[in-house]
Amino acid sequence: MRIIAGTARSRTIEAPKGRDTRPTLDRVRENLFNILQMRIFDAACLDLFAGSGALAFEALSRGAALAVLCDHDRNAHLVEKKNAQSLGFTDRCEIYLTDWHEAVRRLSGRTFDLIFLDPPYMMHDLRDVTEACEELLAEDGRVIVEFQNEQLPQISEHLEILDRRRYGIVGIAICGRAESRGEEKHA
Repeated sequence: MRIIAGTARSRTIEAPKGRDTRPTLDRVRENLFNILQMRIFDAACLDLFAGSGALAFEALSRGAALAVLCDHDRNAHLVEKKNAQSLGFTDRCEIYLTDWHEAVRRLSGRTFDLIFLDPPYMMHDLRDVTEACEELLAEDGRVIVEFQNEQLPQISEHLEILDRRRYGIVGIAICGRAESRGEEKHA
């Protein structure tokens, strides 16, 4: 796996071994960050099911100010720390070994411009996690959800899907507060 663009362009990162983590494919990340390009610079990002940290590290490489990475898996946590160090991003990262519930509690009072949710694919009902993320989301922030198969994930009623894309069996939904209707043609 590699970083697609920015200061760490073409640098490789590791992924946790085993089947518990499925890193976001390079082409999906490339397309996603092309959509988000105007929102990345100086952004505060939260990668709530970080795995390898590929989404957070791509954002940092493209100019995000800060990334918080959370994962409950110890192997993923160790890989995230190793990747942050090898990319030289440790000064712009916070890396937590915790599940999403504890992460949201711990981060209470902070806001993020971009929140990445790439949960295990068996987690289709994301209403709880997206509702919890609402308090962390900056006013004009975006929640980016990766999902599999044809069915869109269920999200909070206070968020709406502003843009969605399909890349084979992988889908990306870019969500914002319901009142930000109609602005997303340019993400």
